[in-house]
Amino acid sequence: MKVIHRCLTLAIVSGSMFISGISAQNAGTFFSDEPVDRLVDRLMTEMTDEEKVAQVFLVGWDGVRPSAEIMKWITTRNIGGVKVFGWNGENVRELARSIGTMQTAAGSTSNAIPLFVATDQEGGWVRHIKGTTSPTPGNIAIGATNLPDDAYRTGYYIGLELRAIGVNLNFAPTVDVYVNPEAHVIGPRAFSDDPVRTGVLGTAYFRGLDAAGVIATAKHFPGHGNAYGDSHGVLPVLTETYEELAARDLIPYTMLISEGIPAVLSGHLSFPNITGNDTPASISSVIKRDILRNRMGFDGLIITDDMYMGGAIVYGARNGMDFAELCYRALAAGSDMLLLAETPAINDAIWSRVFTAYTTEPSFRATIDASVRRILRTKIEYLHAEDRVPLVPDLTDLPNLVPTPDGERFFIDHAFRSTTIVRSRDLPLAAPTSERVLIVGADPAFFREARRAFPGADTYTLSGRSIYFGAPEDKRNVARLAREYDTVIFRLAYQSSLDVLRELEHIPVRVVVLSVLTPVYLRAVPWVPNAVAVYGMTPASYEAGFAAIQGRIRGEGRLPISSVGD
Repeated sequence: MKVIHRCLTLAIVSGSMFISGISAQNAGTFFSDEPVDRLVDRLMTEMTDEEKVAQVFLVGWDGVRPSAEIMKWITTRNIGGVKVFGWNGENVRELARSIGTMQTAAGSTSNAIPLFVATDQEGGWVRHIKGTTSPTPGNIAIGATNLPDDAYRTGYYIGLELRAIGVNLNFAPTVDVYVNPEAHVIGPRAFSDDPVRTGVLGTAYFRGLDAAGVIATAKHFPGHGNAYGDSHGVLPVLTETYEELAARDLIPYTMLISEGIPAVLSGHLSFPNITGNDTPASISSVIKRDILRNRMGFDGLIITDDMYMGGAIVYGARNGMDFAELCYRALAAGSDMLLLAETPAINDAIWSRVFTAYTTEPSFRATIDASVRRILRTKIEYLHAEDRVPLVPDLTDLPNLVPTPDGERFFIDHAFRSTTIVRSRDLPLAAPTSERVLIVGADPAFFREARRAFPGADTYTLSGRSIYFGAPEDKRNVARLAREYDTVIFRLAYQSSLDVLRELEHIPVRVVVLSVLTPVYLRAVPWVPNAVAVYGMTPASYEAGFAAIQGRIRGEGRLPISSVGD
């Protein structure tokens, strides 16, 4: 029997789980007081075909306020859910108001089935809801302390903030095993290059989210950590066999499934040595049914990554499929929900293709019905009880809850504890006033902390036009300027800044690197004698990094990626 969320009040009636505490005025809707199995059966009987098919759609919208089109999806079909992207999440109060508007509209439909409200609030590099939410050091900083309690509390405090805003589904934790330094899109989003450590920390993070009442989603199945290329723009091809995948990338998922993870998000990643063709995992029945469902025993929700991403589009174009056909095939392959960053027109080709197949193909109808049952059971588990994530957030109390005060203190402390001294030939560095120091990097927060630590230093700001390629003028300027200084303190964040840093190798100047985000780029500069790694780009991370450079803290974090070395 599936374990119901621990916050719900349960009674066992005739061998079925029975949810109490729901108002009698909700009789006959999603919120009626019935055993779970009976409630699911009744809803499946009472829902129209349109309402069933609509449950598998998880859709984004433009702007902060709900668009007219998204409101049509909610009011006429009782869509399964909405997805908050970065463009929706700058103003926390307005976002919470919009979520309340959409949930109220969902509650006015005949069955009053609430919406999943999803986002990507991983922490660290990926934080779609900004505004007053807490900036955090991120997953790779959790790997640097390697403490399950840090993972749990990160998930819990992020979950509390999402809860206050009305977000009930988080696309986290990221449990990709970071074994390929070229997997730039994963990088600091990973916990580690070790699959067991990733599984332990990912499970603790899931437990923290769950304690806050937020649905956790492990991603990007079956694993993005060995991919060359970014699935936002291309379809990465990975050459692993199933045995190789099972021995590494699937280990965190095996651990999370055994602990009851409620949802998994599949990536746009091709595994031809497993599937026999170039079909991405998001559209592959081999990956979803044969492996995730049958071999691994997962019975929770399977959600696609955004179908508008390049990985899916490239595959479709290569194989003569239009976008509607891609969406149909993702569902036919065993996805329970389609993630769509854009709001499709309510009767456009996507809807027509999926709905027509539902009404004309018995096997596809059975597949969708099974998905809708999983969706309903998950919603009952997390959104039925009175202590659920609020459907209509309390705007008056929001400033007291976001940022969560205990979380703010924890994330600052975690930034300091995770700071790692990687190389220390000339550290600690307490430059005398007569020494000439040049600070090179980007990000106003970095320069603020640099000036506090080295008030007499000069600065050079990198152009930041690309994260992949260093600007030629930056290479020339930094190489020329460095000859005029005794010490260069260099912020290393992306491949582009690595390109510039390489220009300093043969210049007679002391080089100190402050690595932010992933420390993997330090592998390419073994000649750098002084390096400190921090893992976020928060003010606390920068402050901790400079404190370690100057010897004001010991920097006791440990590199979470073994391939970086000393």
